[in-house]
Amino acid sequence: MRPTGKMHLGNYMGALHNWVGMQDKYECYFFVADYHALTTDYADPASVKQNTWELATDFLAGGLDPEKSVIFIQSHVVQHAELHLLLSMITSVGWLERVPSYKEQQENLSDKDLSTYGFLGYPLIQSADILVYQAHFVPVGQDQVAHVELTREVARRFNQFYRRSKKTMDPPPRKGEMRPPPGYVDPERIILPEPEALLTPSPKLLGTDGRKMSKSYGNFILLTDPESEIRQKLKTMVTDPARVRRSDPGNPDKCPVGDLHKVFSSAETLAKVYDGCTTASIGCIECKSWAADSIITALKPIQERRKPYEENPEMVWEILEDGGAKARKRAEQTMVEVREVMGLAPRRRGSIGE
Repeated sequence: MRPTGKMHLGNYMGALHNWVGMQDKYECYFFVADYHALTTDYADPASVKQNTWELATDFLAGGLDPEKSVIFIQSHVVQHAELHLLLSMITSVGWLERVPSYKEQQENLSDKDLSTYGFLGYPLIQSADILVYQAHFVPVGQDQVAHVELTREVARRFNQFYRRSKKTMDPPPRKGEMRPPPGYVDPERIILPEPEALLTPSPKLLGTDGRKMSKSYGNFILLTDPESEIRQKLKTMVTDPARVRRSDPGNPDKCPVGDLHKVFSSAETLAKVYDGCTTASIGCIECKSWAADSIITALKPIQERRKPYEENPEMVWEILEDGGAKARKRAEQTMVEVREVMGLAPRRRGSIGE
């Protein structure tokens, strides 16, 4: 995840909440993507370091466990950058230009000069982030599937050019034995497996103004917001436009506050919301107050877990440093093979970044 500061509810429910549940099922690597931040914020990087700490702290407060998962900073593992460079030798520029977010972000961030190699190559850095760990799955929402598909194409092209050497020659076929079809590649000879997109649920959470929750719009609720601020933000939140007057019935399915209830409120509260809204027996102010109650309850354990890190910020940096060492060790295993098949001379005195 890019370090843009503290996480809001949309970030949490769209990614982190799902990640926490994966830790007991998969060997997971989670990192703060500070290289990615520079693809758009290269002209003003003053906040990247502090934002890195804020995001990592939200990772930990949100439930990522350094005893179960590897949590680190992208730039602390130089193998990400090295693999990106090597993959750039075989990646078509056309592939990068066709990534949907390329033109979309240029239009959305028209106030920034994004005509840079780094921005064009941003999806390939993502591919290196994935392939350097020989990952099998990438947890993403539907909007990120195109990036995973590019990674699969890059891995496929790499594996067409470079494979592990055969240790022995194939024996002559026995009578009646079928040979593999032309173009077949033994999976054991593949260095960079093609990862699959692991689609994760991303509930609909709109901001207080009815648009997508975003820091750019200033319509967000942070995981760290105190109770008073959460209640104040919800008081201004837009509701079902059909409820012009208090006596007008509404529809929670067409209301941003209703979306919050679906995610954070209990079944009992949700039932009261539907009954009260559709019959106009409750007003929007009361409904918003119930939503605030539910959000405050959900955020309380997250905020409690965050307090020790705020009191001792060095704890976060130490966790990230330990995670970086683990990530470098795993990434280097991949890079030893990549360098060999790409004809680079072996490093006899160890590798930079090990």
